[in-house]
Amino acid sequence: MAKPNYSFAKRQRDLAKEQKKEEKAQRKQAEKAEAEAGEAAVVDGENAEGSSEAEHSTDAEGSADVKGSAEAKPAE
Repeated sequence: MAKPNYSFAKRQRDLAKEQKKEEKAQRKQAEKAEAEAGEAAVVDGENAEGSSEAEHSTDAEGSADVKGSAEAKPAE
C-alpha cells in the first residue's frame, strides 16, 4: 500500500492560502481605487457648483441651530 505524501498536501494548502490572500489584496486595492475615484468625481461636481460639501453641511447645521434658538427665546 502506498504511503500518503503529507508534504505535497501541505504544499497544496499553502499555495491555496497564498492565492486566496493575493485575490483578497487585489479586491481591496480595486475597492480602494474605486472609492478614491468616486470621491474625486464628487469633489469635481461640487467644485462646479462653487461650494464644498463641508461648507454646505456646516451652513445647513448653523442655520438650523440659529433658527431653533431664535424660536425658543420668544416663546419664554
